[in-house]
Amino acid sequence: QVRVVESGGGLVQPGGSLKLSCEAITRIFDVYAMGWYRQAPGKERELVAVIDSGGHTYYGDTVKGQFTISRDNAKNMVYLQMNNLQPEDTAVFYCNSLQTDYAGRFVPLSDNYWGQGTQVTVSP
Repeated sequence: QVRVVESGGGLVQPGGSLKLSCEAITRIFDVYAMGWYRQAPGKERELVAVIDSGGHTYYGDTVKGQFTISRDNAKNMVYLQMNNLQPEDTAVFYCNSLQTDYAGRFVPLSDNYWGQGTQVTVSP
């Protein structure tokens, strides 16, 4: 299990930017794919960005061109740069370590573990 601590959320005006950070508490980090999820009020948690152990990135259709995921293996950190934020981006953002399932989809390494998340609110 890879424990995580998310930070960097806050209140931002429409059109603004935020950079989220995720510290992974683990001895071995660079072998894991990592992802950012978001959960908007009343909606299911959705995976929005993934970076695998080779540094390849994948994005959900709703955030392509808007969000950028990156990692610093020397610091056990994952980042999410979010630009041109809009009210519909308001959500709690979580990061988690990932694995691929039988169909090749990214899923959490542990179904039962989530960090505390960080709240992003986009409002005038």
